Amino acid sequence: MKRPLDPRCLAGLIVFWFLWIEARLLPADPHRDGFVRVSTRDARYFELSDGRPYIPIGLNLIAPPGDDKMGVMEDWMRQLSENGGNFIRIWLGHAYFDVEHQRSGEYDAEKARRLDHLLEVARKYNIRVKLCLESFRHLGTQNQRWSSKPLHQVGNGGTATDIADFFDGLPSRDQFKRKLAWYARRYGSDPIIFGWELWNEINAVAGGDYMAWTECMLPELHRLFPRNLCMQSLGSFDTERVDPVYRRLCTMAGNDVAQVHRYLDLGAQIEACKGPVDSLAAEAIRRGLSYQPQRPVILAESGAVEPRHSGPFLLYQKDREGMLLHDVLFAPFFTGAAGPGHIWHWDVYVAKLNLWGHFKRFAAVVKDIDPPAEKFDPVVLPHAQLRIYVLKGKQHILIWCRDAQNDWKTELAQGQAPAKLEGVFLSLGSLKANVSNASARIYD
Repeated sequence: MKRPLDPRCLAGLIVFWFLWIEARLLPADPHRDGFVRVSTRDARYFELSDGRPYIPIGLNLIAPPGDDKMGVMEDWMRQLSENGGNFIRIWLGHAYFDVEHQRSGEYDAEKARRLDHLLEVARKYNIRVKLCLESFRHLGTQNQRWSSKPLHQVGNGGTATDIADFFDGLPSRDQFKRKLAWYARRYGSDPIIFGWELWNEINAVAGGDYMAWTECMLPELHRLFPRNLCMQSLGSFDTERVDPVYRRLCTMAGNDVAQVHRYLDLGAQIEACKGPVDSLAAEAIRRGLSYQPQRPVILAESGAVEPRHSGPFLLYQKDREGMLLHDVLFAPFFTGAAGPGHIWHWDVYVAKLNLWGHFKRFAAVVKDIDPPAEKFDPVVLPHAQLRIYVLKGKQHILIWCRDAQNDWKTELAQGQAPAKLEGVFLSLGSLKANVSNASARIYD
């Protein structure tokens, strides 16, 4: 196959090799909603309860930019939907949505109407929502104000003497279960909800046995939300110290989705986190799959940060073509994840640079693809000029070619445009696929 490649090879050349057997999918019906579940046909992927495949295409969209900016949030959701997106993650512990904001154990039904509104908007645009229940990291004992929740202290009418007591103490555990029950009474049978996430990066909390707490709360989530996915999350996989914690969570009973967080971070201890974004994303997915091969793995948070998460990546503003977003989207799926990666900096990067079109590009790749039916086998083919990611399925072979000479260093830091590649030859012989009656579609 000899064909000149477009200079924008930073986005990679997406090659489809369609075998002659066509996938037979259920027709899309916007009026027939289904709950998202782990596929009964291939536990590495998702499907709806009516059997249709579901690939979560979206991003973290934590909250509106201010207490009176839901219109902006809806505009973001509209643009995501118009570009093929069908998934967002929000934080219920964010000040905009937090129903437990006055007194520990008291829940503001009036404030919950904000979440009601968001879910109605999600239904309007056919976007499923992952709801992250908590995100605080201390009870007022540290300087980080956004992650503080002092109302849980005993002295403020709460149930905990400190953060360890919040996780380990029976009164605090019982009260958290009552909070879950409150949400269940209000939202317990809604298919627009992708799933419930107990905490954002719970290992960032200093104190208490948060993993034992997770093992206690996951069964309660399943009892209260039997038709929704239930999960937990950990902080960025940027040091080998978190490997045992990730392994424990990814194999934990009741944790339906093995979620990985990882960023381009020059302050990280793992060298992969400083290299090309597609490589660091792919390596994160391979880790998750190595712990538990028969569970969906998702790169649930990604992007680029200043060293040690001291702020958004300063070179974001030079990434007008969206190379970083493109790699976050494509690399995880082509490595065996249940969907594309989910970028974090939705406001200062995706929205500010108007990069919504990248979601459409990914959606075009997986259009009419049924991952559970394919039983995809992720493969990497060696090549002198490209990193070639392959999903070899029963009916389709998907090939993503990434220019190996182009990355964030060359393009953003050094200002070198990607070179035009000509006369590139791809050998597919090692795939041992019967392509005698195949047709191919090339997509750039």
